[in-house]
Amino acid sequence: MDIVDTHCHIISQDLAVYPRAPIGGKQSEWAASRPVTAEEMVSRMDDTGIRQAVLVQATTAYGYDNSYVLDSRKRWPGRFVAVGTFDPLKPGAGARLADLVGDGGLAGVRLFTSGSTVPEQGQWFATPETYDFWRSAEELGVTVCLQMRHGPATKHLISVLVRFPGVRVLLDHMGYPDIASSPAEAGREIAALAKNPGLHLKLTHRNLERLHDAGDKAADFLQPVIDSFGADRIAWGSNCPAAEQSLPELRKLAETVLADLPEQARADIFAGTARRLYPGLGVVHD
Repeated sequence: MDIVDTHCHIISQDLAVYPRAPIGGKQSEWAASRPVTAEEMVSRMDDTGIRQAVLVQATTAYGYDNSYVLDSRKRWPGRFVAVGTFDPLKPGAGARLADLVGDGGLAGVRLFTSGSTVPEQGQWFATPETYDFWRSAEELGVTVCLQMRHGPATKHLISVLVRFPGVRVLLDHMGYPDIASSPAEAGREIAALAKNPGLHLKLTHRNLERLHDAGDKAADFLQPVIDSFGADRIAWGSNCPAAEQSLPELRKLAETVLADLPEQARADIFAGTARRLYPGLGVVHD
């Protein structure tokens, strides 16, 4: 089975070459307690049967310094593509984006709006000061990973998608929907966002754990989301090593939760969508 992991993080042990500079000034717990180097990630992928992966910048370790994911992509060009954290508020964001995804080597960028070390930052990613960035992302066909929680920020995401209908946004962790409280309600809320054609969903352990716990009710979430978005707008990501489970356990979790889906839907979620969002991965013919 062709598998692409669209969300894994790597952290170097060489602090001199790759110094830590986390956004918010505080390193995340997992980055300190269970870091995984690029070499170790390749080994874990080999052991798990994962062909390729998207290295998502460890923002809570390196901030906007994308050196390690870029260097690792260069070292293993057949295994990795790199997604770097980006600041769309800095002047000249559109031109900087073009440089970074051109000769700069990035396959996409990530906007980090909140997290374990950064409080919710509101709508800054949708202010007029970011329009140069979004316009460039739309023109360049760059996939933008957005780390954002559903809630007050959702309307600002929609405003971006309406203003720039050609932009491709991959929503990290599906925006953390509240599956535990009500899978059906959470499913309806996410499904309603499908009318924005540029929006794609990243399905990770943060969602899959809740769906696994929901048992038979997991379908109350999955069915409306897949019916509205289509599996070709959903991509799996492990979130290794931020997730406490091993990579084989994370793969098994995803396969267990998605076992009842049609074969083509699973093929899209595990690899097809990723290959469309990140052409640098190439097309695999088994």
